[in-house]
Amino acid sequence: MEIATVRRTLNHTLTELQRAIDHHAVAEAADLYALAWQQAAQAPPSETREQRARLASYKEILGSSRWRDEERRQARDASPKAAPRPEQRAAPRPRPGAEPAPTRPAVAWSSSPEPPATTTPERRPAAQAAPGSRPRTAEPALLDAGRLWEIATELRPLLEQTARDGATTNWPAIRKRLPGLPRLHRDDESVILWLVDEDRQDGEPLLSALVTVGNRQMHPRFPAIAEQLGLATGRATAQQRTAWSYEVLKVHQHWRYRH
Repeated sequence: MEIATVRRTLNHTLTELQRAIDHHAVAEAADLYALAWQQAAQAPPSETREQRARLASYKEILGSSRWRDEERRQARDASPKAAPRPEQRAAPRPRPGAEPAPTRPAVAWSSSPEPPATTTPERRPAAQAAPGSRPRTAEPALLDAGRLWEIATELRPLLEQTARDGATTNWPAIRKRLPGLPRLHRDDESVILWLVDEDRQDGEPLLSALVTVGNRQMHPRFPAIAEQLGLATGRATAQQRTAWSYEVLKVHQHWRYRH
């Protein structure tokens, strides 16, 4: 889809969303908010920066206590479904057939030919757990492109502030600072960091370098993300760690006096 068409469609959706908010149409506003993020993911980040900023302000409204109270009021006012009489037994509904597992949606826009780690892993038969062993935690489901863009848009200001503080962070700390952030599939974590730096200005260092593991160690997926964003990190582990350390230093220096 052409960028001009995406922007025109997105602006129309934002207008409808504003109208739904003005009229306190809770269900309609929620649907339009999700649709707008799907549309924003179809264009380059530089072309939707203003629209995504508007969406961020709308999220504050939709998450406010006043809006939640209105949501609960409308739910109470909705006419309840008639319950079967005590002497009658409602006939059980037939269970629908199992739906096929959802496939991975198209990834958000990128200038890179091959985004990092966006394909759905091949399904393998579940292995039998050994007696007495602790069951492995299932990986969270992959998110759609619009939700990934929404999270990346929220995460970027947080990483900018982390850079101003001369610090690093990790995903557990990020979850504490972004209320409502779900557990993420490891592939989605990589895509979100990649999207954060897709939104950078020319010449800016990679904010994704600030997301670490363990005792402030380089994230193992940073080299792949950096390569997709045009930063060569080398093949050897020592080269990659050196490139990562230098990128962290550049990020801290770049954002130290920026507000």
